[in-house]
Amino acid sequence: MRSTKIVTSFIKDNEKLLILKRSEKVKSMKGLWAGISGIIESNETPLRRAKVEIFEEVGITEDKITLIKSAQEMRINSPQYENHEWEVFPFLFEANNQEIKLNWENSEFKWIGIKELENYETVPSLEKVLFNLL
Repeated sequence: MRSTKIVTSFIKDNEKLLILKRSEKVKSMKGLWAGISGIIESNETPLRRAKVEIFEEVGITEDKITLIKSAQEMRINSPQYENHEWEVFPFLFEANNQEIKLNWENSEFKWIGIKELENYETVPSLEKVLFNLL
């Protein structure tokens, strides 16, 4: 089975959680709600990639976020690709009162209560990834 290493980060502001709707321009999971995700480059640490993705996707710089928790990597089967799994490295960050500036990868963002996540059509196992961080 083929595996792709990715990070998925969540940003918390008080009791609200930031979720992003993947745009029609991305390769996979179009139109689904997600955390801030990206593929880990060859010699990069997952934490470094998480911080890069946060800046690229929502415009928040490293000095404005605080790592609250990281969780053990998780393997999630990809419903989109046959014989493929995602190796997900989850992170939870805190960032207060930050302006969100989306790039082309996402079309919308929302700040929601954690229990509200079940009301959204998300990428596979997003709730499972989040609950490993809570």
